[in-house]
Amino acid sequence: MPKVNNSRSIGPLLKELLAKRSLSMRKLSELTEIDTATISRIVNGKRKARPEHLQKFSDCLNVPIAELFAAAGYPIESKQKKAYSDDLYLSVDNIQKILESSQLYDQNFTIERVEEQLEKYQQFSQTEEGKATILKSFDEKLQKLGSIGPFISHLKEMFDTFCSKKVSSHHLSIIGGVLLYFILPVDVIPDYIFPIGYLDDAVAVQLVSEFLTKK
Repeated sequence: MPKVNNSRSIGPLLKELLAKRSLSMRKLSELTEIDTATISRIVNGKRKARPEHLQKFSDCLNVPIAELFAAAGYPIESKQKKAYSDDLYLSVDNIQKILESSQLYDQNFTIERVEEQLEKYQQFSQTEEGKATILKSFDEKLQKLGSIGPFISHLKEMFDTFCSKKVSSHHLSIIGGVLLYFILPVDVIPDYIFPIGYLDDAVAVQLVSEFLTKK
């Protein structure tokens, strides 16, 4: 496979991150469950890192995923502008076009799928584990994401409301559901397809914001 040619290669960046954390490629393999040979080929520029690889590197090395995507040669700036150039209120048709043009996601996007996932997370948010996940992981997810997207300010407001508990338990579960949707990587569009993996998060925030406004 030809060597990956990036302006800032993922290989040297990974080497630097591993050295700073005193980690070997074998140890990184154990932490990410990515084969050591695969990591070696990525580090040595003999293989292009896939989005799911970069997500795991981001989680284990505690580095913003945007930095890894840029180093791996993914044109995230243009996709980010295309995805978030207007505002939070993206149409399903526009989202589907963005997904198709990315060539990284081949399933149909629907509001119903987002609503179904939100409902599951709303139930989880009422458990002690769900509440603890929100309180512990919200800020961590913001840092890893690099705070992109116009929906971030909405999420911060919802997090403050969740922490204050100055709304009904029903509203807390709804707010908790969208916070978990953002925090956890398992949703309609996988978060590792960066940055378009957060399009559905924006829609989830939109749905919850509209519901809360009506109440």
